[in-house]
Amino acid sequence: MKVSFKTLGCRLNQHETDALVSAFDRAGYQIVDFKEQADITVINTCTVTGQSDHKSRNTIHQAISTNPKAKIIVTGCMVGQYKEELEKIPGVTLVVDNKNKNAILEILEKKQTDVSEVKIPSGVFNYQPVQKSFHTRAAIKIQDGCDNFCTFCIIPQVRGRAVSRPVDEVIENIKKTIGHGFKEVVLTGVNIGRYYSNGTRFTQLLEKVLEIPGDFRVRISSLEPDGFGKDFIALFRHPKLTPHLHLCLQSGSDPVLLKMRRMYSTQNYLELIDQIKNSYPDFNLTTDIIVGFPGETDAHFKETLNIVKQIGFSHVHTFKYSVRTGTYAERMPNQVDELIKTQRSEKLRILSENNKMEYYQQFIGSTEKVLVEKPISGNWYFGYGEHYIPIIFQHFQNLKNQWVDVKLTRIIGGKRILMEGESVLPSVLNQQTIKITDEPKLHHIGY
Repeated sequence: MKVSFKTLGCRLNQHETDALVSAFDRAGYQIVDFKEQADITVINTCTVTGQSDHKSRNTIHQAISTNPKAKIIVTGCMVGQYKEELEKIPGVTLVVDNKNKNAILEILEKKQTDVSEVKIPSGVFNYQPVQKSFHTRAAIKIQDGCDNFCTFCIIPQVRGRAVSRPVDEVIENIKKTIGHGFKEVVLTGVNIGRYYSNGTRFTQLLEKVLEIPGDFRVRISSLEPDGFGKDFIALFRHPKLTPHLHLCLQSGSDPVLLKMRRMYSTQNYLELIDQIKNSYPDFNLTTDIIVGFPGETDAHFKETLNIVKQIGFSHVHTFKYSVRTGTYAERMPNQVDELIKTQRSEKLRILSENNKMEYYQQFIGSTEKVLVEKPISGNWYFGYGEHYIPIIFQHFQNLKNQWVDVKLTRIIGGKRILMEGESVLPSVLNQQTIKITDEPKLHHIGY
């Protein structure tokens, strides 16, 4: 039988989908692209914003339209908010919440439509190591849920309270994942900085992960910018740990951060950034910003623009504030007009693109160790360097999931900004430098 998957939202969802893909593959199912005909389609939804809800609903209806005879399985965070509504959609076969997501294959094979009737161990960590994936890198789930209760956020309602995976399970999962051929692992969760299991905190866990033998590198998924000190920053000297962090800022205005119930001030944030940049001048910093939070004035937004420019984030993931039912911010006065949110988002987007160009510029002439993700056109390949810079280069061998040293030659603009380079002194393959001749077709790149 053919099965397809579609993932919306965060890396945590991506990890859980990859684990499901591996489970179906081991059971003998044929994994096909979401756009192809399939007997079963699994949609892993997101509900973090109103736009996420809209995309999830559209994806469900697209799947039903594409495969009217298929079993359509809906899971993920949207189920935590709209389970009954999703069950009423004609064509949806099964709706599964996050705590039972890992058991979707078993539920289907027992031919049940009521999850409560299937006696299978559930749990947010009850996933087998990823073996087959849509990605070159593999996410490793170390934590789930959140206890912060930011006033805008619905995640504690749909993911539950914070819980951490035991250290031994994390280490064993990574060892098996590397054994399956993955060369890059991403530590992920809802609030991984608050990881705590039997006396081990996140920094200590990271130390243990870096001690695992093997030819692989480690990335860290998005982090809340509180609770980190010199011991954590020092770990980035380790050759396996990539020099990039996605540190969630959300706003550059202290009054807005206070209303959001964030656990830091702009001064705290800037002090952490200074510690990182003083140790690693070319470190890549990216972030999330919420635009148009209730009560955000032009002056507040200007503060955000100023701090984004000051720090020089190479990428800003911009969210227009979206009312989430049941959150404290839903009841706040001075909701910002949608047109103003759109205008502010565009200003932030332009600044973010300028920051990216400035950050990438410093790497021209330098060499990045690229993990090749996929061919994109002809002999052109795409992958990420250690600084999480998207890179394309030309080569004449099949390089997927291989290390290649690439000398960066220029920045390519357009819908996506990335860098072009020449392969030099490959890390694995003994190839001579390839001269760039033809322009690649970039329309296949998705990242």
